[in-house]
Amino acid sequence: MACVSLQTAAQKSALSNILFLILMKPARFFAPVLFLTVFNEHGKEQAMADYEKTTRSIRVSVRPHFMEEQSDPDQGQYLWAYHIRIDNTGTETVRLRSRYWHITDAKGRVQEVRGPGVVGEQPQLSPGESFEYTSGCPLMTPSGIMKGSYDMETDNGEFFEVIVPVFSLDSPDQSMRLN
Repeated sequence: MACVSLQTAAQKSALSNILFLILMKPARFFAPVLFLTVFNEHGKEQAMADYEKTTRSIRVSVRPHFMEEQSDPDQGQYLWAYHIRIDNTGTETVRLRSRYWHITDAKGRVQEVRGPGVVGEQPQLSPGESFEYTSGCPLMTPSGIMKGSYDMETDNGEFFEVIVPVFSLDSPDQSMRLN
């Protein structure tokens, strides 16, 4: 059992807007940003992914982090690390065979990346198992977005696509402008 704590009126308002979008505008890649603090059964704050999506009992959680020390805004070089956790909450064993990334920077430039596995591995996940890895993404702008998918294979040779949620790459150097 987890308790949820919304700290500010802005967080409560943001959550209301997210819930409205989820109910009124579902999309294949949409995943809400979580503004929640979750506490475990011992009352300790528990880390949560910023973005999460489940496809066919495979949950993908993503937490991006701007790498300020490795970035050089004066040279138009921005770097993010992103940590991904893949949980098999289903009843069948699966193997991650390939990945696809669609990366868009703040100027609308798109990069697509395809390849076998992730970080040199094609992990097999039995029911209840998880796999975690960290990778990176360089951009020439102070913000961008990523979305993607994994091709999974079951033990009986069936392939299916698992959606990685859209996640935001934000740096302190980006200027915020609404409308």
